[in-house]
Amino acid sequence: MADGSRADNGTVFSTKLIGQRWGIFHKSRIGSCNGERMSSINYSEIGPVRATVTEVCTIASPDGERTESKIYRYGGNIGNNGFSHGQTPEQTNYFDRSKRYSKGWGGSNRKIKPYYNTSLEMRGKSFDEVRSKCLREGRLFEDGDFPATDSSLTFQGRPKRAIEWKRPHEICDNPKLFVEGASRFDVQQGELGDCWLLAAIASLTLHDELLFKVVPPDQYFQRSNGYCGVFRFNFWRFGEWTEVIVDDRLPTYNGQLVYMHSKDPDEFWTALLEKAYAKLVGSYEALRGGSAAEAMEDFTGGVTELFDIRPKTRPSNLWKILTKAFERNSLMGCSIEAIPGQVEARLRNGLICGHAYSITSVRNVEVESSTRVAVPMIRIRNPWGNEAEWLGGWSDGSTEWQFISEAERKKIGLVFDDDGEFWMSFHDFCEAFHKLEICNLGPESPLDSRKHKRKWEGTKLYGSWRKNVNAGGCRNFLETFWTNPQYRVTVTDPDEDDEEDLGTIIIGLMQIGRRKLRKEGKDLLTIGYVIYELKETVNEPLGIQFFKYHQSQARSPAFINMREVCGRHKLKPGQYCIIPSTFEPNHEAEFLLRIFSEKTNTTNELDEETCVTDVKIQVPITDTETERLMKSAFRSISGGDLEIDAYELQAILDNAFKKEFTFNGFSSETCRSMVALMDVDRSGKLGYEEFKKLWMDIRMWKSVFKQYDKDRSGTFNSYELRNVFHAVGYKISNSTFNTLVKRYSYRDGTIYFDDFIHCVVRMKTMFDIFTEMQRTPYGNAEFDLDCFIQTTMYS
Repeated sequence: MADGSRADNGTVFSTKLIGQRWGIFHKSRIGSCNGERMSSINYSEIGPVRATVTEVCTIASPDGERTESKIYRYGGNIGNNGFSHGQTPEQTNYFDRSKRYSKGWGGSNRKIKPYYNTSLEMRGKSFDEVRSKCLREGRLFEDGDFPATDSSLTFQGRPKRAIEWKRPHEICDNPKLFVEGASRFDVQQGELGDCWLLAAIASLTLHDELLFKVVPPDQYFQRSNGYCGVFRFNFWRFGEWTEVIVDDRLPTYNGQLVYMHSKDPDEFWTALLEKAYAKLVGSYEALRGGSAAEAMEDFTGGVTELFDIRPKTRPSNLWKILTKAFERNSLMGCSIEAIPGQVEARLRNGLICGHAYSITSVRNVEVESSTRVAVPMIRIRNPWGNEAEWLGGWSDGSTEWQFISEAERKKIGLVFDDDGEFWMSFHDFCEAFHKLEICNLGPESPLDSRKHKRKWEGTKLYGSWRKNVNAGGCRNFLETFWTNPQYRVTVTDPDEDDEEDLGTIIIGLMQIGRRKLRKEGKDLLTIGYVIYELKETVNEPLGIQFFKYHQSQARSPAFINMREVCGRHKLKPGQYCIIPSTFEPNHEAEFLLRIFSEKTNTTNELDEETCVTDVKIQVPITDTETERLMKSAFRSISGGDLEIDAYELQAILDNAFKKEFTFNGFSSETCRSMVALMDVDRSGKLGYEEFKKLWMDIRMWKSVFKQYDKDRSGTFNSYELRNVFHAVGYKISNSTFNTLVKRYSYRDGTIYFDDFIHCVVRMKTMFDIFTEMQRTPYGNAEFDLDCFIQTTMYS
């Protein structure tokens, strides 16, 4: 039956409903889809390719029955100037439903294991559902994901002492979550070396809104109030607030809590909070040794700056930084560099080396002597909560306090006690301490913005470094550095009180989920970032030439193996490119990039939109003699039908290309894809004109390949694949580029000639299919399920 011919019942059929590559018979009333090849579409106008099932439509079959069929939209621009011309949010969201499709270096590429916050039978249940089930069944909750066993205490082996797990009711007569509210003096360290965590918790208690977000106060130990042994806590983890559910069985020895506890023996919020955090990171042992910055961020969603406040590296405006941070309710901590070979050595001035302290107040204190002056003062707390305090000027009971009025003492809350808390002058603070941590609260902080107006503006972006794709290493490795993820940030306005008309941005680069990998012997990677100024608007990733001839504007304080690297930068208004990277190439990790600023900033990932562009290399036209030899070779192999299949094509190409460079020949799979590229009528064979066109394409692709195969090994590095695609006339988005490298490169990142040809042939085929399909007003192509399978499988 010919296209458009009439059946016996008078119904018009179309053998090729949508484009020539679909040959299934369907009754159709779509007059425009008559099988004509859409040759009028200019390749340069093809936009980014995106696909999904968007709706179900009804298609009539030849026997008169009507069936439902899913419509697949392969969506993209008509043109190269931005995604979704007039596309609605509803249509855009379709693309986010498939885990096989992602945008940018983040999104669906993230490989974070699902976090289960309770036992198998309770997974997916909320705290209220878990509690209701336990109350209904009349039992106390037992957390199967964080059991009361040695596996929750240590990475492996047994603890040094026989630990007994007890519930608060078994430890005291009248347990409570809070006793007379929460205070920084509640936090007492146990046998675990997690002073960094205690310092962060002590800072958290200064702000009820922050504390009660992490530790919801409406939890009780009385059955009349719904007690069933289950408690909930909230932590900010890598950009999202996560609820963690635990039971209340706690490690004890001789009836006493072994780890963190409160000063009041009836109060348990500190012990349960430590347990929930231990569950979050894998075990109690995972809490041994760390940075207060980590915990402060997990309690607030803030971004933490690290300052070296020793004389050579101390910021000149440190007091201004401290007072502004205190005004913004930032959490702060400080420490002294550890003495090699000594654990928490005590100095003559009473301070402890290698120990985390929390800063609980920053203010100017009025001193009355011959004249009234304001002395910059800082209040600091040792999480041990004992007599181990500062012994210098302004220490507890020192003579300097006689010059402070009673009213001023009440104003600053002055108390002399062996509680671990003390005051010291800003000058002495700078001389005594080496490190300062400031956790700046941003938009994800639970503080009420109506009460706390001075808050940082912030944006966040997820990304990843993938081996052989975009894990390019630092600037020391120029050949691959440019392949790292790139992000454009616009500094719109200078700070309100800045005399130099500069705008402050704080950049935090965090590697995701590494502390939990300590059980597997994997440590934190060494990471950092570099900032380049953009003189003009850039929408696509910068190439290697840019980095060869441009110096960086700023960089992270260091490349360091911490969970997060953070830096404060003052930049003039304009556009900048931030490049986060590992120190060495080919180290894989997920990351979160956050940018805080006093004024709203705009940030986006630099990415290409998948489309066809102009070919950047010209291949000479085949001369008459070459054409004669090519036609002769074709006729000798094709036989009487003057057509060749994939295996005959393989013989012709191997004979021609093996003479030019080291190469094992084309695989049968590559040759099948070559045939599919030209074989629009699905005959499985190529005529001479189709073969000739294919030959010209392969010659052009071969010339490009040779340019990047500098050592004539028959391979090039996968990091070069994007440049190779540019040369042959394609732009590829970041997420699609990642897909192609994983599909067509070897484990060591090399791409062989055969794999490259296979890749580019299939790429061209998919673009051809896309242009042939009916276009929607949104620049999409439509497929039903059978059409989608047929056109994609035969490629």
